[in-house]
Amino acid sequence: MRYFHWLATLAILPNAYAWEHPTTVPDTQLDAFVCSEDFQVTAWAASPLLYNPTNFDIDHRGRMWVTEGVDYRGKADRQPKGDRIVILEDTDGDGKADKSSVFWQDPELLAPLGIAVFDNVVIVSQPPNLLKLTDVNRDGKFEPDQGDTREVMLTGFNGRNHDHSLHSLTAGPDGKWYFSQGNTGGKFTDASGKTFGIGSCYIHEPYSKYVSDVTQFVGKPSDDGFVYVGGFTVRMNPDATDAEIIGHDYRNSYEQTVTSIGDVYQSDNDDPPACRVTRVIEHGSAGFFSRDGSRYWNADRRPGQDTPTAEWRQEDPGVMPAGDVYGGGSPTGVAFYENGAMGDKFIGTLLCGEPGRNTIFSYQPTRDGADAVLNRTDFLTTNPARVFDGSDFVGGVQKQQGRPVDEVKHFLFRPSDVAVGPDGAIYISDWTDPRVGGHDTQDENAFGIIYRVAPKNFKSVVPKIDPSTLAGAVQALRSPAVNTRWLGFQTLKKSGPAAFDAVVSVLNDPNPYLSARAIWLLPYLGEKGIAKLNTLLASDDENVRLTAFRAIRRTDGKVDALPFAKKLAQDPSPIVRAEAALAMRYRPFSEAKEVLVDVANRYDGKDRAYLESLGLGAGKNTADLWAALQKNASTPWSDAFARLTWRLMPEAALPALKTRATNTNLTDEQRKLAVDSIAFIKVPAAADAMMDLAKKDTPVHDQAMWWLENRNDGEWASFHLKPKMEERGLIKKQEPLVEVIVPAKPESTKFTAEEVVALKGDAAKGKIAAARCVMCHKIDGNGPDFGPDLKGFGSRQPPSVIAKAVITPSADISHGFDGTAIQLKDGRWIDGLIIAEGDPLTIRTQGGLTQKVNADQIAGRKPMDRSLMLNADQLGLSAQDLADIIEWLKGY
Repeated sequence: MRYFHWLATLAILPNAYAWEHPTTVPDTQLDAFVCSEDFQVTAWAASPLLYNPTNFDIDHRGRMWVTEGVDYRGKADRQPKGDRIVILEDTDGDGKADKSSVFWQDPELLAPLGIAVFDNVVIVSQPPNLLKLTDVNRDGKFEPDQGDTREVMLTGFNGRNHDHSLHSLTAGPDGKWYFSQGNTGGKFTDASGKTFGIGSCYIHEPYSKYVSDVTQFVGKPSDDGFVYVGGFTVRMNPDATDAEIIGHDYRNSYEQTVTSIGDVYQSDNDDPPACRVTRVIEHGSAGFFSRDGSRYWNADRRPGQDTPTAEWRQEDPGVMPAGDVYGGGSPTGVAFYENGAMGDKFIGTLLCGEPGRNTIFSYQPTRDGADAVLNRTDFLTTNPARVFDGSDFVGGVQKQQGRPVDEVKHFLFRPSDVAVGPDGAIYISDWTDPRVGGHDTQDENAFGIIYRVAPKNFKSVVPKIDPSTLAGAVQALRSPAVNTRWLGFQTLKKSGPAAFDAVVSVLNDPNPYLSARAIWLLPYLGEKGIAKLNTLLASDDENVRLTAFRAIRRTDGKVDALPFAKKLAQDPSPIVRAEAALAMRYRPFSEAKEVLVDVANRYDGKDRAYLESLGLGAGKNTADLWAALQKNASTPWSDAFARLTWRLMPEAALPALKTRATNTNLTDEQRKLAVDSIAFIKVPAAADAMMDLAKKDTPVHDQAMWWLENRNDGEWASFHLKPKMEERGLIKKQEPLVEVIVPAKPESTKFTAEEVVALKGDAAKGKIAAARCVMCHKIDGNGPDFGPDLKGFGSRQPPSVIAKAVITPSADISHGFDGTAIQLKDGRWIDGLIIAEGDPLTIRTQGGLTQKVNADQIAGRKPMDRSLMLNADQLGLSAQDLADIIEWLKGY
């Protein structure tokens, strides 16, 4: 349920029909699952106990709280009483839920995407609000007339009934709360009075309610002085004070997980296939939009860049490393396993839901300098053959009817969330729909299933915990369930010095994650706690030193981090030094200088995460830092100093960068870096330097010209470069706009997908026939970046999916390639892909023709009712031609 697809949803506009909860039970298809032979998959709960699960949490008593999305998108009126939050219980201990009760059903609930439970406090992510519900009498029912309370903790989040909206909240080991929002953005004010406006050029509103115009926030700083765009992650105190945006510029980060060491991981979906799993560097940008949020990634795609590099702007300064970019998909819930029933070798495993691939991924992250290595494996899948269907990233099919059961059963596993229970087992919610992406919810039964993965012959035991006592709090802190651990943290923190011995008992645990949970409490445990913390800062284990310093930082200034940062800036560990730099972000340069300079001087010239941490830590002091470093820089520059300059983007470096760009004694790569560095300095002098470099006789002419054309209507648009460029002969006057109208599709096709699949294809002939596709798709480096990349497409999809995509492309448009029709004031039309909003608007049409349309030339615009892709008949393809192309694509 990840992608927004207006064409699919418009086809199923809300209608007034009666829907009652079906009493039938879905097929759990346990024989379809493939996982480690050490584990067993069982069905813990299924409809009619729950329907369409979007997210869930498991409380310290072992009860599962599920948010439902029966009314999602086109089915928004299916339940007039609204969606539900249900509580599932296994009352007889047989390993299966046997009781389902409704905690809350209300018209306010419309496919809520997140829930977190802390004893009798329930946090619900329901745009535009982050809600706090308190079940005062603890009867498992939200009844305001019985004294239960509803509090709006935060409000202003766009995307009601939109999956790029407000996602689940989770507790961190620091006692703080974390949540994420997709790129519908919004504006919210925390309980401290600090306001954040997060915007972009992304607005999709057929079903979704926007409470604020996100375009008004483009390029504008929030109250903390920094500009945030796209999707984002928030960290705050449980009372909604002291909110911080700790990651942003996502497309749609569905959920985050925070390890007990303090590392944050998230998965982010793509546009088109470049989904990824990433460690979030604190305050870092994921790079989906431009720095101000006004431009999509494809508007700034540089010559020669592949999709993952361009989509996540991996060659731009100010962007986090992308992590594991695995291609097409629709990532959902994430969890991190630290202890429990799964065995010691499973400790430290990151789990990520991927419904587009019918899989739960697993990783065991390891340190790599200041970053993490993420090697992906399939923890659980019903699709080991990786034949994907029913998903936007494959141009998925709309209907599964008529297909053999054994062909489609693995498609029906659509994991929406994953979590570790207090019994130490892994639980996974399954939406079960034939379709994912745009979610036209083809399952009229709205079925849902909860699977449990545990060792064979596992007996679930949920400890009885009283987190209000010291003993119970320690027991809670040791829990495999993340939000249960928060209960123990709160009691131990409030107990202060009296809890020291109890906390040390956890600190001495051999499991590094359990031990780390105790470290976060030490700053609150009086003099003995601080003394213990000081000894840990000298530990031989870099993760212990890192966690100890993070614990100091998270005291919100109660313990000054600066003296510790000065020492750790010289630490042998890159990740510890990077953390010292990050701690300087909001400090004046007079305080931060020593730390930042020490960290910069230890940069190896290669570690991208280290460099980005330094830049983020420098915050508003990047120019001052560069000036301080430049005084001691050697001539000629080292490659490390050149990279530091690239990231810090100082205006004072322009003369030297301009000289380096034309220095023929340098390598092509060194000159290219100098030009790129100039392109990211947002001052008129940088534009003047680039115009000088664009002269015909410079060795970087082509690169400089590309940047000028890009920046002219991008980051340098306010400099009004066009007259200067015309005066210098760098550009010609604007060519007249060309009308481009995509022909209407034939009412019927000359052949069917079934007829194509029945034919034997010839790959050699298919390669020749595919030349007709080069008007939209890049093939072997030729062609425009207009349609989805075909590389690897045929190896991932069954022939029937490919055939349908070519024969009837309008039946299911891949997300990110839905077109817009621009009407000009002279009556002409331009059909194409909007790749940059603004004045001028940039639109790309068939054949790769990119045109810039001034606002005063536009009479109106509307979403197209058909695909931008011509179908097989319009391309002059026969059934045999298409069979040949499919055969060629298998090996392309």
